[in-house]
Amino acid sequence: MPSEDKNTKGQLFMENGDSHRRVNKYACASVLAACIVSAMFGYVTGVMSGAQIFIQEDLGISDLQIQLLVGMSHLCGLPGSLIAGRIADHIGRRYTIILACIAFLLGSILMGYGQPYAILMIGNCIVGVGVSFAMVVAPLYSAEISPPSSRGFFTSLPTLAVNTGFLLGYLSNYFLEKLSLRLGWRLMVAVPAVPSLCLILIMVNLVESPRWLVMQGRVGEARKVLLLVSNAKEEAEQRLREIKNVVGIDGNCTLDIVEVPKKTSSGKGALKELFCKASPAVRRILFSAVGLHLFLRLGGSAVILLYGPRVFERTGITDKSTLMLANVGIGVSKVVFSLISIFLSDKFGRKILLLISAVGLSVTMSGLAVCLTIVEKSKEKLLWAQYLTIILTYIFVASMSIGIAPVTWVYSSEIFPLRFRAQGLSICVIVNRIFTVAVVTSFISIYKAITMGGTFFVYSGINIVALFFYTTLPETKGSSLEDMETVFERNSKQETQMKPPCPTSSRNPRLIIVG
Repeated sequence: MPSEDKNTKGQLFMENGDSHRRVNKYACASVLAACIVSAMFGYVTGVMSGAQIFIQEDLGISDLQIQLLVGMSHLCGLPGSLIAGRIADHIGRRYTIILACIAFLLGSILMGYGQPYAILMIGNCIVGVGVSFAMVVAPLYSAEISPPSSRGFFTSLPTLAVNTGFLLGYLSNYFLEKLSLRLGWRLMVAVPAVPSLCLILIMVNLVESPRWLVMQGRVGEARKVLLLVSNAKEEAEQRLREIKNVVGIDGNCTLDIVEVPKKTSSGKGALKELFCKASPAVRRILFSAVGLHLFLRLGGSAVILLYGPRVFERTGITDKSTLMLANVGIGVSKVVFSLISIFLSDKFGRKILLLISAVGLSVTMSGLAVCLTIVEKSKEKLLWAQYLTIILTYIFVASMSIGIAPVTWVYSSEIFPLRFRAQGLSICVIVNRIFTVAVVTSFISIYKAITMGGTFFVYSGINIVALFFYTTLPETKGSSLEDMETVFERNSKQETQMKPPCPTSSRNPRLIIVG
């Protein structure tokens, strides 16, 4: 954006006082409604950590079958992740959320039926499709509804919802475990059917993303939505002009319906352009977003969230009720620290939270590795090791929830240019799902081969590498979605200028003395 436009925008916000800093109630309500689908994603993932113990006991299946069951929803989510961005570009963000709800509804009913094992797997696969859609569209919708001044807050809400869903899943494990074995776990996995149906009814009456509407040439509808989700008319008009300029529409055009090229309105060819014809800044955006999701999953977070009871069991805790209660603490830690995070993202920025979080993950994972190694080599039950493992696990989850977990989604949902945003986020989710599947379907086999302590030492090393990666990312706090390419381009130039000149460069010829 030209400097003149930036100054105009700054004057515009100053003239409106602090109105741009207030949280818009309609935008907040819309994002909170969309976050229900994220909460269901968190619930179905969290509830499986405890339900798998009862499923294995009831159906008499092996550890390998349990690994496959836990990983199946993530594996089946891969094709869903591949098409979720394209569908969101084709039918809109709102109706894509409704499709995710339908998948949760059907999958949960089948899982609740729960026998034979094949039906359970089919239901879990359908739920996995719902999860992949939710992971793409909830942060996408939140980012596109949000004003720049509070986008970190709004786009952190889906992560808070996921963590709340995890907590509800763990609570469901604890309370429904007291029912009969046959009934308890079936109710655990069937619960999402109810909120799915409710959200379908809610989303029909909510607004569509204004950015998607402009991509379809429906400028008049986009203006109405922006007036609802902005704190002032001038702010809404400014946001509309920026969106129109990015789409390729004259910012001063007053028509309500505008002809937009089909490839813009449908997202056709976006992936090919993103990989083959993108500018250096956009390529760096893709690399940064994918890297965030890669380290989020390889750092051991999925193992702690899905196999928490097995980790605690390794220290000598055998009572199922105690295991489920210890697991509830993981959910409480996730919710409390993700709630703190949503108020820090816009104040301190994304990068500082990533760095603090990575340090916490590295230290606590190393502590868990040492503790579990001692336990595995000891022939006696070590009470101190049980308490220390639980405490370190809670600190690990807190470190993850205050930084890496929410910021990964905030950052990757805001940095892609509008034309690539939905499908770029789909690529991130695909990477996320692939490595989640790899981690959760191999964890039991790996720790049986190299011990659980050894496995956690590997995760600690990955988190240390992630720390160095996060130092290379530019800060995006306060920048509008339409300015992100400029932010990355500027950061790349700064890094280039900081590099020392090459001694063999033609601008710095070397003096060669012969003889």
